[in-house]
Amino acid sequence: MGHWYLIHTKIRQEAVALHNLERQGYTCFYPTLMAEKVRRKALTLVEEPMFPRYLFIQLDTGLESLSWAPIRSTLGVSRLVKFGQEPAKVDPAIIEALQATQAQGGPVVLRQFAPGDALHITDGPFKGIQAIYQATDGEGRVMVLLELMSKPVRMTIEPTSVKKTQAA
Repeated sequence: MGHWYLIHTKIRQEAVALHNLERQGYTCFYPTLMAEKVRRKALTLVEEPMFPRYLFIQLDTGLESLSWAPIRSTLGVSRLVKFGQEPAKVDPAIIEALQATQAQGGPVVLRQFAPGDALHITDGPFKGIQAIYQATDGEGRVMVLLELMSKPVRMTIEPTSVKKTQAA
C-alpha cells in the first residue's frame, strides 16, 4: 500500500484527469459534493468537486510500482503538488475520513439557503422587501414568508429574485 499525494488538475478537468489516471492503473480519490445552484431560474442540485482543481492519488515508492513520470503528461493533469522537491504527502486519516463521509450517506449537500435565512427581494413587485426563507418547492422555486399589512404571507418566487441579507 502506498502513500496518498495530491494532483493539481487543469481548470474544470478533475473528472478527465481522474478517468485518465485510473485508465493507466493509478488508484485515485475524487471527493465530490452536491451544491444547490440556480439553473434556468430554478434551484437544482449539481455535483461539484469538494476541492476544485485537486484530486488524490495513491502512489507506491517501490521498484514494482507504476512510474510517477506519466502523471505529468496525463490529460487533465497540471502537476503533482510538491513542497520544494518532495511530493506533498496527504495524511491517510484525511483520506479515510473523506471516504467514510461519502460512503455513509452519499455526498455532502451545500444548500443555497437554509430555513430561517433573511432574504432581500431584488426583483418583481415586492422588490426591496425583506423575507424569510422557508423551503424550496418541487419546481425549484423559493418559498418565503414576508410581512404584508402586518400579516405574515407565504409566497413562492424565483430564486433569481432573492439574495441573502448580509449580516452586519
